[in-house]
Amino acid sequence: MGSTSLIFLLSLSFLHFFHQPLLLVAADADFIRKTCKKTDYYDLCVSSLKSNSTSANADTKGLAVIMVGIGMVNATATSSYLSTQLLSTTNDTLMKKVLKECSDKYSYATDALHASLQDLAMESYDYANMHIMAAADYPNACHNAFKRYSGLAYPPEIARREEGLKRICDVVLGIIDLLGW
Repeated sequence: MGSTSLIFLLSLSFLHFFHQPLLLVAADADFIRKTCKKTDYYDLCVSSLKSNSTSANADTKGLAVIMVGIGMVNATATSSYLSTQLLSTTNDTLMKKVLKECSDKYSYATDALHASLQDLAMESYDYANMHIMAAADYPNACHNAFKRYSGLAYPPEIARREEGLKRICDVVLGIIDLLGW
């Protein structure tokens, strides 16, 4: 299953969190561009939302939900990647310890993003904002774990993934700001 299909399926599953009917309006390409202009990472926002077929029928809150789903896929994939690295680093117990800590942090980021979906559904935008900021900060805790041990270098692949999740979270925060809370 491709990542676009996975994101699509996750996005659909998130809609069950909405206790009130989700107002869907046509989110044409112009609406997506206008929404994304209000975020710090316009290109990331546009490409992510356009790659998801459900964005064509989403309102602003729906676009935020889609981006949260993309963040969850990113954080989950990174946690899995770190677990795989953990298994392949058989001799270095310190590296295993740090990779395990990092894997846990990305798992917590996924949990925080999941909580933000419930907050969005309840229109508790301040709590959604808080959970998304927490999700963006968990990778920083991973980075700090590497800094604690002078002999360990922060792997470029983890740095790339960290930056990706932070940018996704920044996009979500920008979209939530448009909800006028």
